[in-house]
Amino acid sequence: MGSALGVDTLPMPTKVENWKDEVYGNEIREHLMNFAEEGWDAIPDDEHDAWFERFKWWGLYHQRSGQESYFMMRIGTPNGVIEPGQLEVIAEVADEYARGPAENPEFGDAYCDWTTRQSIQLHWIKIEDVPEIFEKLESVGLSTQQACGDSWRNIVGCPVAGKDKHEHIDAWPIAEDLHETFKGDDDYANLPRKWKVSVTGCDEGCGQGDINDLAFEPAEKDGELGFNVRVGGGLSRKEPRLARDIDVWVPPEQAADIGHGMSALFREYGDRDDRFNARIKFLMDEWGPEKMREVLQEEFVDFDLQRAGEDMRDQYTYNAGGNEHGDHVGVHEQPDGNYYVGLDVLVGRMGVDDVYELAELADEYGSGEVRLTQRQNVIVTDVDSDRLDEFLAEDLLEDYSPDPHPFMRGSIACTGTEFCSLSIVETKNRQVRYARWLKDNVELPEGVEDFHIHLSGCTASCAQPQIADISLRGMKTRKDGEPVEAFDIGLGGGLGENPQFADWVEMRVAADEVPGYIENLLDAFKAERDGDETFREFVADRDEEELQALADPEETSYDDPYLGNTKMTWYPYVEDSDMQSSPAPTDANDEPLPSDD
Repeated sequence: MGSALGVDTLPMPTKVENWKDEVYGNEIREHLMNFAEEGWDAIPDDEHDAWFERFKWWGLYHQRSGQESYFMMRIGTPNGVIEPGQLEVIAEVADEYARGPAENPEFGDAYCDWTTRQSIQLHWIKIEDVPEIFEKLESVGLSTQQACGDSWRNIVGCPVAGKDKHEHIDAWPIAEDLHETFKGDDDYANLPRKWKVSVTGCDEGCGQGDINDLAFEPAEKDGELGFNVRVGGGLSRKEPRLARDIDVWVPPEQAADIGHGMSALFREYGDRDDRFNARIKFLMDEWGPEKMREVLQEEFVDFDLQRAGEDMRDQYTYNAGGNEHGDHVGVHEQPDGNYYVGLDVLVGRMGVDDVYELAELADEYGSGEVRLTQRQNVIVTDVDSDRLDEFLAEDLLEDYSPDPHPFMRGSIACTGTEFCSLSIVETKNRQVRYARWLKDNVELPEGVEDFHIHLSGCTASCAQPQIADISLRGMKTRKDGEPVEAFDIGLGGGLGENPQFADWVEMRVAADEVPGYIENLLDAFKAERDGDETFREFVADRDEEELQALADPEETSYDDPYLGNTKMTWYPYVEDSDMQSSPAPTDANDEPLPSDD
């Protein structure tokens, strides 16, 4: 592109890149601590956007309009592993520092969110409390470093790596090594955008490598077990991509070298001029897997890359559309004769009292270790075989069952308008209500034991809606002349050997008509199903017009208290919810600060 003077002009870096050039990475911490000491008001009003962007690198997201001065804090736990002694500290932090000015009617006023990337999120965090929180977390080996921001994010993978009788290779040492290698490494601290990595060694495919920037998947070559490498997966925006095979196999000891090479390649060639195009999936679109491999070999590794080995994808059961769950919920024997027990946590949120109790039970019956899954659930490992029945009889398991109903087991929801500035609909409480209503009112077809409903508040896809049987993506519509919250509805997504993204078949369905649509859809599935056909096969066999004709939205006995525009409230669940009633911003003691007016 030429200028008016006939001189070629270069693209301009985004404002975020300019902010990062000034201050980014590890050095943000010093500034964060200074702001914490001086208080919220010390952050200049005209620099809020810049500092809020930088704070993400240390795991802090500023909450939405009406909640000024409050932050979400994300704690990264590589591969979802919460080591003995850590969960109790997480509960203490939530209990002491994550209580805001209002209660959630489903979950109370202090809770932990387990995320779809095996991390932990806390809300209502005050910047003045950050030094004390960091001290508590770091005393037991936990950190918020790079839990967000344009860098290596939390490493995900099979949540029972090293504990599963069905794994081909223990991927935990590799995930742990990648975490230790790249967290805090200044050479990889400032990437064009986030960098998401999955490592898995089991035959279920629960690492979800297909939707990560870089994926290590189990494969055999010349009798040796290692990993095939895939690149370029992701769900955000309305442009999902599945990671593509770059025809590379590595032994475990070279996984970190590939991590170095691929993230350096992304650092050098990723788009810093357009943040919407700054993911490696778009570079993969441009280059293709052959060139990606070629550049990796020629510029970023100093050894000969081996060609891909024989993968195990034909064994993948996780979210594959059948009735083999693959999600590690339930009671499972470990190789050492002890057991791990996966507990269903509806929409991934657990009240702080329950988190304390979970930590106590993990200590009493197991090793104290708890693990998080990418389905927002928890796993207690190392349960003594002699005490398994006693553990299963604990009262906590009545609320967090190892054998949940499919509608409860399959429910995932993101943060939503409760806290998130991007979301346009309420999510977690609504999905809780959806799941309960469906459980009480809708019968799944015979033999269907695995059914996923993912509810995401916007196109950022934090709830991973594109890989669910029923996908719900937040929108707005009008009903009876009034603006209401609504959802686009997709069908037939999933992973497994042959992953498939959902087909979006209904647009802007009012939120209170979604349960009726699901009921009518499942009635059609029962009536037209061919033998033991899975829901995913049922959807795949029909074109878009046929799918749209299967069912209509409908009002039912389901009641939706969040139907109005919750984004325009300061908090969706309080009686005086209009923005003018917000107490924010507040000082270190949660007292409203004087208005600038």
